[in-house]
Parts: sequence; C-alpha cells; structure tokens
Amino acid sequence: MAIRPVVLYPDPVLLTPTVPVGGVDDAVRELVVDMVDTLYNAPGIGLAANQIGDSRRVCIVDLSVGEDPEGLQVFVDPVVLETAGSEVGEEGCLSFPDIMLDIERAEQVTVEALDLDGQRRVVTVEGMLARVVLHECEHLDGQTFLRNVSPLKRELVKKRIRKLIKAGDWVEVTAK
Repeated sequence: MAIRPVVLYPDPVLLTPTVPVGGVDDAVRELVVDMVDTLYNAPGIGLAANQIGDSRRVCIVDLSVGEDPEGLQVFVDPVVLETAGSEVGEEGCLSFPDIMLDIERAEQVTVEALDLDGQRRVVTVEGMLARVVLHECEHLDGQTFLRNVSPLKRELVKKRIRKLIKAGDWVEVTAK
C-alpha cells in the first residue's frame, strides 16, 4: 500500500500509549500492509504502529526482514503475559537511527494477541524474537528503549539527539 515515514524520538506519539483496537477489520489489515512496506523499506526487524504515527495497538516483527515468507508475525492488541530469564544484547530502533544500546531483556516472553484473522493466540518466543517483541510492545506502551538504560546513559543519548536536531541531521526515514 504505502511506505510511511518513521517517526523519530522525541515525537510525542512515541511517548503516548497506544489504543487497543478490539478486533481486526480491513482498516487494521491496511495498517499492517503499510507497516510491512515501511519495515522492509527501512530495513528493520520490528515496527510498532505509533512509529509511523498511528495510535492503534499493533506491532509487527520479522527477523528475516522479508526474506522468509513465514517470518512475519503480526500482533494486534498484544499483552505480555509472562517473561523468563534475562540477557543483555545490543538493540537499535528505527525511531533512533544510528543509535545502538546494550539493553537487558527477558530471554523468553509469552504474549497474547489477535492475528490478522482476528483469532486470539498465545505464543511463547525466546532469544532475539523475544527481544524484538518486548521492544515493540514497549513502544505500544508509550515507552522507548531509553527507559532500560542508566539515567546517565539516557541523558548522553538525549544530548546527542538534541545536537543532531539542532544541526538538522535528525530527519525522518523516508522511502528509498
């Protein structure tokens, strides 16, 4: 359908919790198509709807970046039910271009969500997939990965972003 610009931090839409959709209709499916187009164009491995300026509680994950037709996972109204374990890993974010942070996250997560057919499902994932699902659910809660670093590291990243904004170098990701 359409590749949409990725919203950059500190845009307020990233810091506002999203709204549950309650069900899947054609409008939600169209949103997902736009999200997939945007994700693969970026390229990235996860995207929350508010990262393209939409306040609906929808996120997608595809570790294959579109290479595996079975790789795309869609989560409508996801709720994290349970987490287990802990590991530190490097994370990036399309809303924070060129910023990589070491983030501690659960090694395993169980999530309940609707799929594109409107069917409620519960999935348990681990490793990188768990990391990305948690990252995207955090976005949907109006949070960013900055909440998972020390206050000093957080301020250093914010200072770097302010300098990039002032220099005009912090611009939206657009279609290639």
